[in-house]
Amino acid sequence: MPPCPQEDLAALACLPRPIYGHAESLTNRALGYPHAHPWIQFAHATAGVLDVRTDAGRFIAPPQRAVWIPAGVVHQVRGSADTVIRSLYIEPSVLPNPQGGCRVLAVSPLLRELVCAFGELPAEYEEDGPGGRLAAVLLDQVASAPVLGLMLPLPQEPRLRRICEAFEAEPDSRDGLAAWARRLGCSERTLARLFRTHTGLSFRRWRQRLRLISALPMLETGERVTDVAIACGYDSVSAFIASFREHFGATPGEFVAGNTG
Repeated sequence: MPPCPQEDLAALACLPRPIYGHAESLTNRALGYPHAHPWIQFAHATAGVLDVRTDAGRFIAPPQRAVWIPAGVVHQVRGSADTVIRSLYIEPSVLPNPQGGCRVLAVSPLLRELVCAFGELPAEYEEDGPGGRLAAVLLDQVASAPVLGLMLPLPQEPRLRRICEAFEAEPDSRDGLAAWARRLGCSERTLARLFRTHTGLSFRRWRQRLRLISALPMLETGERVTDVAIACGYDSVSAFIASFREHFGATPGEFVAGNTG
């Protein structure tokens, strides 16, 4: 079977091999329209920031991260202007426990190099040869990659959906639940309860996570921390850095430096 471009994957009855990731035969570009695959997708950004959206939420992957997208899950993929994607497509049957929802995974230096090396193999590598052995090591590394908290829940409840879409469009908005309660004709207490029920987070924590996730593409492109903090609605750089460290375990400067390592 000859290599196929990414847009033709949906027409395949099966992958050329249980793991498919031949770099030259995949366009490896962001597909911003809703689509799904009958295989697991491991979408890794070697540069830029990936933003994968499903009905459940947004999954954000800067470099050294990847998004695990289960078979059959409808998703959209967006990326910053300089995003470089290396995707793997995996037959669910080759993994001992392929279940679970979308998630963001840490990509170790070893896993990153394995993904890049695997992409240089022919699409129909010899399964009993060096290519097959590399694929087996790659699967082990992917299966054991740590799960990270780079996910923003997106509730389906109509009132919350309206609020969340407004904050996604303007992360620096100062509106609180009281203002939204007046607009929507309900109580602030009702909205607060709905946020916890449908996202697992308080409104304050949800908005904080949105702002921090919104900061990642700007930081990745080299914008000043001060400008990023203001664009994301923080009153001071120190407050932004403190929130960033609390959520990501590193300052913005350390986070970006780690992504380029």
